[in-house]
Amino acid sequence: MTDTALHWRPAWQLREEMAAGQRSPVEVTEAFLARIAAADGRLHGFITVAADAALATAARLERERAAGQPPGPLFGVPVSVKDLYWTRDMVTTAGSLLYRDFRPAQDAVHVERLRAAGAVVIGKTNLPEFALYPRTVNRLTAECRNPWDLDRTSGGSSGGSAATVAAGLTPLTIASDGGGSTRIPAALCGAYGLYPSNGLLPRHGGIGATIMFSNAGPISRDVRDAALLLQALAGADPRDPASDRSPVPDYLAGLDEPVAGLRMHWTGDCGDVPGIDERAVTAARSAAGTFAGLGAEVAEAAGGLAAERWMESFYTMLLADRYASIGQQLHTDPAARGLLSEYGRSHFARGAAVTGAEYSRALNLRSQVIAHLDGLLDGADVLLTPTVGGIAPAITGPIERGPLVAYTFIVNYAGFAAATLPCGFVDGLPVGLQVIGRPRSEALLLRVSRAFERAGGWAGTRPPGFAD
Repeated sequence: MTDTALHWRPAWQLREEMAAGQRSPVEVTEAFLARIAAADGRLHGFITVAADAALATAARLERERAAGQPPGPLFGVPVSVKDLYWTRDMVTTAGSLLYRDFRPAQDAVHVERLRAAGAVVIGKTNLPEFALYPRTVNRLTAECRNPWDLDRTSGGSSGGSAATVAAGLTPLTIASDGGGSTRIPAALCGAYGLYPSNGLLPRHGGIGATIMFSNAGPISRDVRDAALLLQALAGADPRDPASDRSPVPDYLAGLDEPVAGLRMHWTGDCGDVPGIDERAVTAARSAAGTFAGLGAEVAEAAGGLAAERWMESFYTMLLADRYASIGQQLHTDPAARGLLSEYGRSHFARGAAVTGAEYSRALNLRSQVIAHLDGLLDGADVLLTPTVGGIAPAITGPIERGPLVAYTFIVNYAGFAAATLPCGFVDGLPVGLQVIGRPRSEALLLRVSRAFERAGGWAGTRPPGFAD
């Protein structure tokens, strides 16, 4: 089998082959490093490629398997990590000049668990500074491009994560999402992305994430791969008192169960948000009909998301939380502030202006958001919506945030869970179908996603310029 075929293989298949001794972790790691060297000069998906550390890990895994040590659930699989999360053996920049030389003394909890599962951390993916912008552009390195059209954005803030997976530079990645930052770039780049509900994945060892809304999660090309990664990452950690201490489900056990009999509600109505491209909504609606053909009951929701009612209060909390976690120490230091991107300075200035009363009102409004989503889900197992209200914008010109986040931020605000599935194309660019579930519904979301995948829902989604 050629290396070209290898870098398009799902992570779970690579793991099985390596665990059986049919391939070696060094062979697989070398193949992905070669793929990155050949393709990332056009994409700019990585900030750091850790070739030496990755090969050393792969060689150690080979020795351990030869000595009879049982292979872990991600044995030998190359995994990239959004450069927001600490890695003790490589720089963690958060996309900022301020952290260009920062070498953490320890791994983030997510990276600890990757290594414990036998994964090979191959590098750190590109992001906007402190994950603050809907394009993956920063002052540290070149802007990450969309593999389907290099003149368009890969989205943000996990743009490097989504672009490298979609282009076959890594089979799996850890992204993050504070208002859509996993799902939006995954949808724009034609990948699968999962946003877990609050507390499922602990928070320890990152830079600048929001206190309440930001969760790590997988981006992949294969649903089983996402389930494998979620399984490795989920579970409480004593360093995060807010992490959920309930038992972690087996996300692979029911993955291939049918969806016949499930009840699903659909809405394409995000409310009064300017700039929505109805072609993306139509494509998602058509994809939602796939589930009816699989025996699920698909019906119109009782209303729309009403994004305009909640967006200002959501961003009030988001701005204040980011200011509290990272912004204040930078915004109040003139030397540090001078090294920030323009959007970073603006974001932190707005966060500094949020009053306690404004934050309290926004926090109180969250109960209404939860009730609203519960109402849309009333009588249903999942809610189906578009993921993004359009296609990937050009990298030149202004970015309209509204169409990008109109369908996603409400999930973060309410603390629910959601996945985005590649579901079609508009003007040759990918669009996504979002599946929203109640808190702790990740196993159901994976099952629904897998059914869509098996039905051929995103066959042939290799970007033409990277399809070799």
